[in-house]
Amino acid sequence: MRIIFKIAKTELRDLFYSPIAWLILIIFTFQTGMLFSGTISEIVQSQSMGGIGSNLTLGIFGGQRGLFVAVQSYLYLYIPLLTMGLMSRELGSGSIKLLYSSPITNAQIILGKYCAMLIYGLILVGVLLVYGIYSVCTIENMDIPVFLTGLLGVYLLLCAYVAIGLFMSSLTSYQIVAAVGTLAVLAVLTYVKGMWQAVPFVREVTYWFGMTGRSDNFMFGMICSEDVLYFIVVVVLFLLMTIIRMQGRRQKVSWLTSLGKYAGVWGIAVVLAFVSSRPVFKCYYDATHTKANTLTPNSQEIINKLKGGLTITTYVNILDKYNWVGYPKEYNNDIRRFEQYTRFKPEIKMKYILYYDTIKNDYLERAFPGMSYEEKAKKVIEMEKLNPKKILTPEQIRAKIDLRTTEGNRTVRLLERESGEKTFLRLYDDREIFPSESEISAALKRMVMTLPTIGFLSGHGERETDRPGDRNYCMFTHLPMLRQALVNQGFNYKDVTLDQEIPEDINILVIAEMREAMTEAEKVNFDKYVARGGNLVIIGEPGRQDAMGAVMEPFGVKLVDGFLIQPEKPKDPEEEKKDNKDLGPFAGFVAQKQPIDLIVSQPTKDAVELSYAFGFMRPYYVAAMPTAAGLEYTTDKGFDVVPLFMSDSICWNELENTEIVDQEVVYNPAAGEVQKSYPLALALSRKMGEREQKIVILGDADCLSDGELTRGRSPLWTANSVIIQASFFWLSDGEVPIDVRRPYAIDRKLFVGETGAEILDYALLGVFPGLLLFLSLFIWLRRRGR
Repeated sequence: MRIIFKIAKTELRDLFYSPIAWLILIIFTFQTGMLFSGTISEIVQSQSMGGIGSNLTLGIFGGQRGLFVAVQSYLYLYIPLLTMGLMSRELGSGSIKLLYSSPITNAQIILGKYCAMLIYGLILVGVLLVYGIYSVCTIENMDIPVFLTGLLGVYLLLCAYVAIGLFMSSLTSYQIVAAVGTLAVLAVLTYVKGMWQAVPFVREVTYWFGMTGRSDNFMFGMICSEDVLYFIVVVVLFLLMTIIRMQGRRQKVSWLTSLGKYAGVWGIAVVLAFVSSRPVFKCYYDATHTKANTLTPNSQEIINKLKGGLTITTYVNILDKYNWVGYPKEYNNDIRRFEQYTRFKPEIKMKYILYYDTIKNDYLERAFPGMSYEEKAKKVIEMEKLNPKKILTPEQIRAKIDLRTTEGNRTVRLLERESGEKTFLRLYDDREIFPSESEISAALKRMVMTLPTIGFLSGHGERETDRPGDRNYCMFTHLPMLRQALVNQGFNYKDVTLDQEIPEDINILVIAEMREAMTEAEKVNFDKYVARGGNLVIIGEPGRQDAMGAVMEPFGVKLVDGFLIQPEKPKDPEEEKKDNKDLGPFAGFVAQKQPIDLIVSQPTKDAVELSYAFGFMRPYYVAAMPTAAGLEYTTDKGFDVVPLFMSDSICWNELENTEIVDQEVVYNPAAGEVQKSYPLALALSRKMGEREQKIVILGDADCLSDGELTRGRSPLWTANSVIIQASFFWLSDGEVPIDVRRPYAIDRKLFVGETGAEILDYALLGVFPGLLLFLSLFIWLRRRGR
């Protein structure tokens, strides 16, 4: 070890006597300082405008665009300049012969030079550590483990780059060639991740050796044993190859012997790569305070109940727009999407079955007009270079599973337990496409317990659920491609009638805008359901007071006559001028006016306390209720009543007009119209034995319809789907949708003002690099003076 340290000391001395080491250090300091001070300035500006920060540590240093992420993106440019002369200089000058003549082994030479580079790397990391110390002093409750984890990721990446550069330097006496060779190897390790992905075992190895994204987990505050082992294997691999190379120069050995040594080293590396990538051998440490990289406790509880094997079979229709999910080249990426689950259940197996069958895909229709499905499939197979023998025909896939009725032959996953329970896990037509923790955990929970069943009442002109339509309730009940659909959040649903008693397995009964009143016999069955403590969702609509009066009366609630009008609030002229001035180039822009019968509201504070999901709408999102009826209620029926949504106090119930198109609608108290804040949605509850009966009543049926859920209300940010999620979470006693909330971030405030940000800017862009420049000149002049 003493010889290794002496070599390292000599190498460091020579390194810092050269301008390249100082130049890299100064440029690195200036570049990182510019990024760090820029991020701090952005946060200061946001806070000055009233913005509330969250996860500042991750935002500044990690995540997707933090300081460490930027550093790892250009670190590869510095390392070849540092390592190109490590061995090339010795080989070119002939000084290597002096080393060979001394009692120093090849391993000592290599390790000494490598240690010198590691120490230089620590100096670079020390620059980043300065920013961390500053952040500890200025960020409220800085998440220090997240910072240290990101720093570790940067340093491990640097160690791997140095090992590669050292090996390339041992191959040639030309420093430029060594630098270019290092960049070439790094390029290969960048792109090898996507090579030969169609070959089962080979794709495991090539994907593992890919360096792209290897430090991403560190950037997000997660340490995985596979990632740590990756850097160790790469470092040891290239150091051993460097030693083998130097032994070949020092002693005459046959090329076959050298080749055998290289093959042995690579063989061990491949075995370690394959073994370390197996879920059962992985270990994890989530450094974030909120445990953002780990399943929430509710999901972990579900996984613990999921005893035995679990197979996830992805049925991929190659004519679907999401066909790429199941292609061989996407196999490893797809497995990573379930890594949070395989962490707790490593025996999960992934299978992929590719087929083609009838499906609507506008892109393929435009690309291959007039072709049959079989002809289109052949084109896709040819373009994607798929194995046609592994693509099932419509007849073959239908013999295995018929996906036409419920799934429309879309790409879908089938989750199947060893004990036989099955359920679908779908892809969605939104920006995220893939199911989140909430949907995955809901699907898994469906297989380990009986989840609530929702009954939708029919027979009285209620909103339909079996087919799409602007008035219908198909989307939020069971439309497969809608993430918020009840079936995708863990609920079961079916249509029911009141011709007989409501089945015992119905936990929640939905009555959506009855147009005809119940018969006496139906009312008896309805009352039995209420008497047994069944939960209810009663959805009214203006003009349905007579038909739904008997349904609401037992709960002390009724629909107010008429429909609500929400006129535009008059603006103070001075405030309007100020707002218009603040718009800058958009001054004079007039936003689209909303209809005066469109009621816009946010959840009440009591609603957020009742069901946490209502809080997702505050403070920016609203519920839009077109042509709504107000609600009136009493508390003499034994129910506790909580208003969920309230209209504005300037609203009134319009009684004179049934249509507002091309008519002037004015408030007329003489006609019985009352201007006040009306309840738009209510939550009722009462104790019934050991359980609590829960009822949600809405004064508008259109707000949950297919038409409203897909309609844009610009410039309003509407989120009517939250009404569904929050209400049914409360009605199901918190069973589903799965609660995947995490603790609030503790690092939410930066104690820096605009003046402090400006001082920091000058310090990091001027003072800090200037001191390093002065120090480098001092050492250079002192050396010349000798």
